[in-house]
Amino acid sequence: MLREVTATRYLTPLRSGGSVPGVFEADDLGTYVVKFTGSAQGRKALVAEVIVGELARALGLRFPELVLVHFDPAVAESEPHQEVRELHASSAGINLGMDYLPGARDLIPEVAQVFPVDPLEAGRIVWLDALTVNVDRTVHSSNLMVWPTLGVAPPRLWLIDHGAALLFHHRWDGTDPHKAYDFRHHALGGYGPDVRAADAELAPRVTEELLRAVTAEVPDAWLAEEPGFATPDEAREAYVRYLHARVRASGDWLPTDFPSAEELAEENARRAARTQRGRPDWLKRVPDLHGKPAAEQDWSVHLG
Repeated sequence: MLREVTATRYLTPLRSGGSVPGVFEADDLGTYVVKFTGSAQGRKALVAEVIVGELARALGLRFPELVLVHFDPAVAESEPHQEVRELHASSAGINLGMDYLPGARDLIPEVAQVFPVDPLEAGRIVWLDALTVNVDRTVHSSNLMVWPTLGVAPPRLWLIDHGAALLFHHRWDGTDPHKAYDFRHHALGGYGPDVRAADAELAPRVTEELLRAVTAEVPDAWLAEEPGFATPDEAREAYVRYLHARVRASGDWLPTDFPSAEELAEENARRAARTQRGRPDWLKRVPDLHGKPAAEQDWSVHLG
């Protein structure tokens, strides 16, 4: 089962994502990124974090340790922002912590250009994302970290943030486990991921027994109010049945079509041009606040 710790010191909020997790020290002397039950994404996001993260670890992929964090909002009373204090106040009790990776860097395009990823490793990660319907690991937001682990050279790739995975659990009665999703813009698509080799290696390992072990890590309280299920164990069994059915249907959803870096750049340029054409002249002339001439801006980044 996941270890339990108690948050003892508040370090900082992380505002890069909509859930506004916080960095805390705990009574085991560890430092953790804590995601809260009171966030806008709700407890389903934490369920997805546990199931996908623990499945990744069981399959040999690098993913930081998860812990259950006992959180008293009084620990973070120094937080100056009202909306973050309200988030903390609504999250008293058990929350989810992920081991903090000091010195890790996001796998942004600039880093990806100089960081090698083996096609089989890339294939394993893409395969896991396709299995768990994690469509939130893209070239624009990789949810991958490059971390120079002590004594290990070169730096290694670590997976983080799976709260947006398991799309099916938002609509239990309406998602076909055979369904294929668009992974052409996956963060590792440019590395030539060998998803067929990954499927041959990993699919036989995702057994019902493994899935039951993984889902057992989810606290009862996070499943107790799952619509359509009388008990947390019924909900766990639904996750097991769906994911096991999806594993057996991998021939239907296995992603194999990944555009090259040049094709992606051309597609992004076309998207930016379409976006620019749809804006009024006054908006095209808005000066760059970061010192870059307005004519050279990629407004698709700043204005969506």
